[in-house]
This record gives sequence, C-alpha cells and structure tokens, in this order.
Amino acid sequence: MDQTNDTSAVRQVEITARGGQADIRIDGTRIEPRAVKAYSISHFAGDRPEVLLQVADRGDTQWSGMARVGIADLPDPGPAAAVFLDAIDPEALERAALARPDLGSEPYSLTKAMLTQLGEWARGL
Repeated sequence: MDQTNDTSAVRQVEITARGGQADIRIDGTRIEPRAVKAYSISHFAGDRPEVLLQVADRGDTQWSGMARVGIADLPDPGPAAAVFLDAIDPEALERAALARPDLGSEPYSLTKAMLTQLGEWARGL
C-alpha cells in the first residue's frame, strides 16, 4: 500500500479474513477491528497492489501518517437502470410476476411482484 508520493515507500499489509471478521495488520501493527468498517484490494497488471481501508466512526481512534487518498464519485445509476429496463419484455415480466408464489391479493401486489422480479433479474437471480 503506497503511503506517500514516493513510490519506494511501501507498507506491508496482512489481512486474515474469517467469516464476517478480518484481522488487519499494517507493518505488523494490528488495526483495531472497530476502526475499519470495510476494505478493498485492487491490483492492476504492472502496478503495485492497493489496499483501501474505509475508516469507521473515528471516535477515540487515532490515525496518523501519510497516505495516498483517492476520491471517487459513485456513478449515476439512472443510465444503467434505463438500459436494463429498456431490455425488459413486458409480457415476460407480467408472466413472471403472475407466476410468483409470493404474489398476494392485496392492493398493489402485482406491482410489488413486478418490482421484486425486476430486482431479481437485475441481480442475475
């Protein structure tokens, strides 16, 4: 993990994940689990691996040192959703929603079934 603009400054990061918990050590120093809410690792061919630690509520946790910080905006989901919805066959959606075992008889149950079906299709289920 690069810590400065100097490309020779590299830190050893060790992550041992067990179920929903992870033990994270940087240069052998254990990071308190409550101090990190998430982490991700990326490695592109020809580049050094990068580890992104998402800091939890800092409270009394102390962070110090230099780090390369990357800020990214989440993409607008609208265009991707429009492409997905444009590809939906209305007849297939209606058939799938009407065939759902969880289709109820209360008001708006067909709409709920269609939205549930669309969500499942979007997740590849």
